[in-house]
Order: sequence, then C-alpha cells, then structure tokens
Amino acid sequence: MASLMGKVMQFANSPKGKQVIRQATEKAQQLASDPKNRAKIDDVRRRLQGGRGGSGPVR
Repeated sequence: MASLMGKVMQFANSPKGKQVIRQATEKAQQLASDPKNRAKIDDVRRRLQGGRGGSGPVR
C-alpha cells in the first residue's frame, strides 16, 4: 500500500497533478459558493457536529 501512496504523491507533485488539483479546488469553491449547495453543506455539517434531537442512533 505504501507504493500506492508514493505514486499518488508523485502524481500530486507533477505539473499535471498540480493542474488537476487546482481545477478540482476551483470547482469545489464554485460549488460551495452556490447558495443551494451552501445550505446543503451547512445542514450536513450541523448534523455531523452532533446537534441533539436528530435522527441519529440512540445511545
């Protein structure tokens, strides 16, 4: 598994890898700036951060 991680790191440090990462980051920022998507993100974050009264498992 270490060789897979090495290959991923090698790709991420290559010019093509940096370009792919930059494009993905720009796309994520565009999606996050959309008010509808922002509301979905905030809702999921609120649920994951443990607000009580949700429909999660009973402890």
